[in-house]
Amino acid sequence: MEATDNKQHFKVLGSGLLGLILTVGIARFCYTTLLPAMQAEAGLSDLAGGYLATINYIGYMCGAVLAATISNLKTKDMLYRAGLITAVITTLAMALTDNLWLWGILRFFSGLSSASGMLISAGLIMNWLLRHGHRAELGIHYAGAGLGIIVSGLAAELMIGHLDWREQWLAVGVLGSLIAIPAWRWLPRPDTSHQTTSGQQLQDNPPSRRWLVLLGIMYFCAGYAYVISATFLVAIVEAQPALQGDGQLVWIFVGLSATPAVILWDRAARRLGELNALFIAFIIQIVGIILPALNDNLGLVLFSAVLYGGSFIGIVSLVLAMAGRFYPTKPAKLMGKLTLLYGIAQIGAPAIAGIIADNGGSYADSLYIAAAISVLGAGMILILKADQKRELTLTET
Repeated sequence: MEATDNKQHFKVLGSGLLGLILTVGIARFCYTTLLPAMQAEAGLSDLAGGYLATINYIGYMCGAVLAATISNLKTKDMLYRAGLITAVITTLAMALTDNLWLWGILRFFSGLSSASGMLISAGLIMNWLLRHGHRAELGIHYAGAGLGIIVSGLAAELMIGHLDWREQWLAVGVLGSLIAIPAWRWLPRPDTSHQTTSGQQLQDNPPSRRWLVLLGIMYFCAGYAYVISATFLVAIVEAQPALQGDGQLVWIFVGLSATPAVILWDRAARRLGELNALFIAFIIQIVGIILPALNDNLGLVLFSAVLYGGSFIGIVSLVLAMAGRFYPTKPAKLMGKLTLLYGIAQIGAPAIAGIIADNGGSYADSLYIAAAISVLGAGMILILKADQKRELTLTET
């Protein structure tokens, strides 16, 4: 019986991990790695590249709205599976046109599919973990985002010089279709009762309104800080003469760091507390974001990629797991609301970066803004810590 449960546990976590490789790593992040080829071969400008990224995040935000407003687990299960199909179709279809408007439509629906992997499947998996008595952590699930970055980077590195931009999109689309099969089959249909398998009642434990507001501001800052590097890191590296040809390598290092980091952040949160772990992650992210703008030394830029990859995914995993534990009966609901704020930040940031680059600046200039906003996010965590300490003192007295 225990062996069967362990096998099922492995499959459930594996379905989420593979779903993230497809919906985030391929449907989302392959745009980052294929952007230089699209600019060189398909005539995509800096400004248009920024707008396409923004449209992708609008789609992602619309997906977050669905996750935040729909409570029925069976409906969410259906949306997750639809997201897998959408991720494959929108990736393959990028190769079938060079029309900017059609690309925009495809990037929008790609964003919708990313939300199904990041939020809806995370909520379904969190619900399954809580019902079956497993530790309510999402580190292994979100390792799929890091693996997705590695897949997108390695795929681009292997295809450069051998395939044109259209063939590259087709190749990663075929890869995504293979990944979709176990991602679909391994996730069981959801149980809609409010009890665990041992008969305990699942009860929501919502935080105060002030706590949610501060948490939301913090996550908005995290979204803005994350998206500049996520969208333009390869282009930023390739724009530096000393680093031309190293963009994909730097991106792979982001994924190599992000993949094990989420599990390490789970352990850090157990030992230090969630807020302390989050604060450390923000500080590391600030350093990781700013280094590529300060130096063109490959070793230092690779180090910054490790810091960035290891911190941004830790912030996402820690915040969304915290949100899921507040609402065990409907974990994706608060996840979706927080991600709306994360998504709003991501809508504006790439467009602003594109405008700056198109008007004589560079994408690197936007890193300074991202780092400053990340400092604000770290400040929100300090306020949350002070509130938590005050509430604990009042409880004890």
